[in-house]
Amino acid sequence: MFATLTKLQAKRPVQAEQLQRAAYRIDSIDLLRGLVMVIMALDHTRDLIHQEAMTGDPLNFATTSPLLFLTRWITHFCAPVFVFLAGTSAFFQSLRKSKGELCSFLVKRGLWLILAEVTIVTFGISFDISFGAFFLQVIWAIGISMVFLGLAVWLPFKLILALGLLIVLGHNSLDYYEAGLKERPGLFYSLLHTQNFIPITENKVLGILYPFLPWTGLMFLGYCFGSLFTRYEGAERKKVLAYWGAGIIVFFILLRAFNGYGDPSHWAAQKNSLFTFFSFINTTKYPPSLLYMCMTIGPAILFLAFAQNVRNGFSKAITVFGRVPFFYYILHFYLIHLVAAVLSFTRGHSFAEGAAGVPGMPFAVLYF
Repeated sequence: MFATLTKLQAKRPVQAEQLQRAAYRIDSIDLLRGLVMVIMALDHTRDLIHQEAMTGDPLNFATTSPLLFLTRWITHFCAPVFVFLAGTSAFFQSLRKSKGELCSFLVKRGLWLILAEVTIVTFGISFDISFGAFFLQVIWAIGISMVFLGLAVWLPFKLILALGLLIVLGHNSLDYYEAGLKERPGLFYSLLHTQNFIPITENKVLGILYPFLPWTGLMFLGYCFGSLFTRYEGAERKKVLAYWGAGIIVFFILLRAFNGYGDPSHWAAQKNSLFTFFSFINTTKYPPSLLYMCMTIGPAILFLAFAQNVRNGFSKAITVFGRVPFFYYILHFYLIHLVAAVLSFTRGHSFAEGAAGVPGMPFAVLYF
């Protein structure tokens, strides 16, 4: 992968006038982003409405059902694709901006996203005007990764690619260090690589749900991935994307089969072949393991290969969401939480209790 992508930089120059004419609004990318955004709503609906969302785990093989497992597992594609394509979009920005302009844009955008995470998004999740908790989730991960990418754009392309590969391929080596810890790590290491809840004051807590290191590596790779779209077109691009997508999937299967490095959660034989397969694909999201990222990014790239010429009513509708991801992300949290509060009110709870996240809605609500 390293050799192939670095060769792209020297393959054939893209004419400046061609880049100026091309808006680099790739429909297949917007379609993929929109699709994962819609799927993401399923997960957050379950979080806020499903009766056992706060007490059960849909990935627990002792209590889950195949359908419930899949409604959680399919949403694993959302965050990594979201982050990866944010890096790709940053590469497209580099085609129209100087390095200084791109650095400024990414750093400012990243800082804005971090601020939005701890204010707009946090309130949408909690409806708590006192902000007793601040949550660092995927918007934070994208924001801090954009800041680092903004600083990294001054580096040679090869070095950005090398850093991305080093982080994505190597960050699971920290699992061995973490296994030996006798107490929860502090703030800095938690921000880097471990989920944690850190008290800020007596009445406030910081929920670190998305440690940034692996997400930053993934965004760096997404940035480098963008070069494929400037170097290849049409059938040639489809072939290259299919090659890389399938290759990453094969890499995932082989590495996962050995049950060694790449994910702290090993797979094991279960009560039947279906649940054994579920165990095989049940990789670690928090923080995202190497195998988790391969399992999700490989199929995503394969999707891009075969979605280049998809044009129909469904794709057009989904593409709309992919072109306004931040607006959609904010709006869907507020709408789902408001619906949860109203449904809770109809079951005898106060509206305030519903807004605070009182569970009790039937799982079937997800499908209405």
